Amino acid sequence: MQFNTEMGVLDIEVENLIVAGWTGRDKAAVQHHIDELAAIGVAPPSRVPLFYRVSTSLLTLAPVIDVLGGTSSGEAEPLIIQDKGRTWLGLGSDHTDRQLETVSVAASKQICAKPCAAELWDFDVVADHLDKITIKSWINDGGDWVLYQDGAIGQITPLRGLMDTSGMMPASAMLCGTFAAIGGVRAAPEFRAVMSDPVRGTEITLEYSARILPVVS
Repeated sequence: MQFNTEMGVLDIEVENLIVAGWTGRDKAAVQHHIDELAAIGVAPPSRVPLFYRVSTSLLTLAPVIDVLGGTSSGEAEPLIIQDKGRTWLGLGSDHTDRQLETVSVAASKQICAKPCAAELWDFDVVADHLDKITIKSWINDGGDWVLYQDGAIGQITPLRGLMDTSGMMPASAMLCGTFAAIGGVRAAPEFRAVMSDPVRGTEITLEYSARILPVVS
């Protein structure tokens, strides 16, 4: 995969992909996310946080992904990539099949592609103000872009701690958890997200759409 960085364009091969769940620093917020998923039939986690290993082929820079049926939606998340002794921070979406999630969270993570932005920041450059970096997402709801998530990395368990707890290895990537959905979790085929660094005045953007494939039997 090719990513744009302040060092130029880098070719990075990801050999392991992790999706971290239930990573909120505020335990009440974690419980809120558990409750909003329970409202659509998702069983609570056995422990928090949880780390789901998924196929590396799911991580994609493509602007269009294919999904089965119309019950999936994205979740904006910080993305950590470790490559050749360096750690990078990016923006990704843990696109998830909401119907399958009611049967198996692990399966719902595995079945959908994980779009990510083509830009990465040097983790060491932003490490001293990570908590101030914000992430927002929007979904297209009936032709209107509606704010769907609005949070900051400071609401997530410290990212270095997640890297240690997950057993993250070199040549690995990890989606680090998300924020509550404004108005509740719901399906949406078009998704936008922005990660903003107010200290450096920079941002990373992500936009993609899901092409809905028919469910046949």
